Amino acid sequence: MTNPELRAAFAPTGKLRASINTGNAILAAADPAGAGAKGVSVDLARELAGRLGVELELVIFKTARESVDAVATEHADIGFFAIDPKRGEQIAFTAPYVHIEGTYLVRQDSPITHMDQVDRKDIRVTVGKGSAYDLFLTRELKQAMIEHAPSSPTVVDTFMATQSDVAAGVRQQLEADAKRLGSLRVLDGHFMVIRQAMGMPKSRSPEAIAYLCDFIEEMKSNGTVQTALKNHQIQGVFAAPPAA
Repeated sequence: MTNPELRAAFAPTGKLRASINTGNAILAAADPAGAGAKGVSVDLARELAGRLGVELELVIFKTARESVDAVATEHADIGFFAIDPKRGEQIAFTAPYVHIEGTYLVRQDSPITHMDQVDRKDIRVTVGKGSAYDLFLTRELKQAMIEHAPSSPTVVDTFMATQSDVAAGVRQQLEADAKRLGSLRVLDGHFMVIRQAMGMPKSRSPEAIAYLCDFIEEMKSNGTVQTALKNHQIQGVFAAPPAA
């Protein structure tokens, strides 16, 4: 595939439209300098656009669900998502570039002390609607009741307001909320490890999908992902190893 053909496959509008979810503060956040967004995913999108020789357009959302839908419906060309089989029906994923822990938060006086005590009758679990945790726990929890917050960043506030039993989400977000609100604790361990990857519509050419997969492998192997995590002061998250 020639460079013009590759550019057309990635950016049919002439710009590379990158779907950015600022609801996952580990990978992106609103830029106070007014540039729209900043973070690891923005850095990777900028690098890809530069290699393709096209202008980058950030399409910014506050929830994972909206961000995924933008790529699935081809209102964006690439995105940054947790790998999930449901999402994989419409999106072609690369191998993961970072791993993120999903865990639980409870009140300080909660009788729940271990992960295996959550999936029980009459336990209410609050999770961000459409998030990777929502998709995973909907499949895995057999007895506990799932309740939805509007987005991942609002999970703990919703959990507090509704008097839910458990909040589920990114460890770093839950730890920050526990520190902010007090009288809360994050359980040891994790119920899942999120494999965060890049993705693009499955309708795009196999050559473009292969290029994106090779791109993310190079970003891991040459240290770009690790450098971005360090530059944005992201703690407790590590670059995924190169794909076998």
